[in-house]
Amino acid sequence: MKRIAIQGVKGCFHHAAVSTYFVGCKYKLMECSSFRKLAFSVAKSNVDIGVMAIENTIAGTILTNYSLLSEYNLKIIGEVYMPIKHHLMAYPGQDIEDIKEIYSHPMALLQCESFIDAHSWIKISEYFDTASAAKHISIYKKRGLAAIASENAAKEYGLEIIYKNIQTIESNFTRFFIIKNCYEQNENDFFNKASLRFKILHTTGSLSKILSIISSIGINMTKIQSIPIIQRPWEYSFYVDVIFNNIKDYEKMKQRIQKITCLHKLSIMGEYKNGRIRS
Repeated sequence: MKRIAIQGVKGCFHHAAVSTYFVGCKYKLMECSSFRKLAFSVAKSNVDIGVMAIENTIAGTILTNYSLLSEYNLKIIGEVYMPIKHHLMAYPGQDIEDIKEIYSHPMALLQCESFIDAHSWIKISEYFDTASAAKHISIYKKRGLAAIASENAAKEYGLEIIYKNIQTIESNFTRFFIIKNCYEQNENDFFNKASLRFKILHTTGSLSKILSIISSIGINMTKIQSIPIIQRPWEYSFYVDVIFNNIKDYEKMKQRIQKITCLHKLSIMGEYKNGRIRS
């Protein structure tokens, strides 16, 4: 039975991502109150695997999670894209006029800004997890307090949904990384996607040289993200995702990039199967 760490509690979107990626597998959840605790648990091998949100189609990239992956030297072994539907829920027997305050995770609040703006008289408070907010309301039978969370959270904690699908954009997805301790063996037999991290020297055209190599070999770059380097103002690490059909092309790309004189360091954060085409 796999031990899997998530940020949040049962009924949260991380839990849903685990259920989707590990369908048919037996597992035990380790609930973490923060992404840092999740990363620490994976790095120390307190669990076998971690599932960590990395970006959302409305709220964007969770920059601090890229930093945690680097800080704890974690390996990405897979990914899963989850449709995210947010619902406003409360202790049974209430409607919107009874709600004085809404609790939810900051990322969920960002994804529901239009709904929140339309109900500006309601106080908004950040909570460390969507499902934990629902659990809090259920345990303490809090009236006048609502949570933004998933339908599974409402069922798990016996809350009543007041409004369904309150995310600003209907097509709302979150990408989750499946992560492991870097010292443990990778079980992937097949991969067609990779996440790279590199640092470059402050010279003109440094970044464009690397991107040109990726393009010239015919490899599809699906994401590029810059992250500030702590304690080194105006210097950045770059995170790049690439998809390829031929591993030989991918190996050629890596070899050519590593020969560039302006490259300070290249790290392979993970090699895994493209989650957008999971069966």
